[in-house]
Amino acid sequence: MTNEPGISAEVPDWSREAPRQLWDPPRRLLGSLRRYQRWRSRQNPVARLICHVSVLEHRFWSVITGADIPLNCRIAGGLMLVHPSGIVIHPGAEVGPNCLILQQVTLTDGVRLAGHVDVGAGAKIVKPVSIGAHATIGANAVVISDVPAGTTAVGIPARVIGADAGT
Repeated sequence: MTNEPGISAEVPDWSREAPRQLWDPPRRLLGSLRRYQRWRSRQNPVARLICHVSVLEHRFWSVITGADIPLNCRIAGGLMLVHPSGIVIHPGAEVGPNCLILQQVTLTDGVRLAGHVDVGAGAKIVKPVSIGAHATIGANAVVISDVPAGTTAVGIPARVIGADAGT
């Protein structure tokens, strides 16, 4: 897990979500979520049909990936789910552009990830906190307080150990 300095914290890189092959469960899950969100406000029969198909597709990929990412969540573009198994995102959480979330991560109500935040495997962000842009949350960290931009937080409870190189 590296927080590459060249990735924007403001402008989504949609290519990160584009399926690379036919069997690409994490990207297919995000695709079904994006399609549903794009069509849900339209009031015509075609839009309703696309929404119904997107819901079924979302349920299928949710079972395959083992991720609990609701259709009404607030996720900016460019989200990367390398291993989506066990990821839980509350509908009240916000995920900024170009974030990376690894397996077994939990984001509860009120959590706000700014742009280009990397969240390590097994991390839990369990209180309504803000994680600054280009921050890194270490594996298995339990975050209960805000994390400033460009820093790394590790441990239980998580504490900031320093600024990331290149930010």
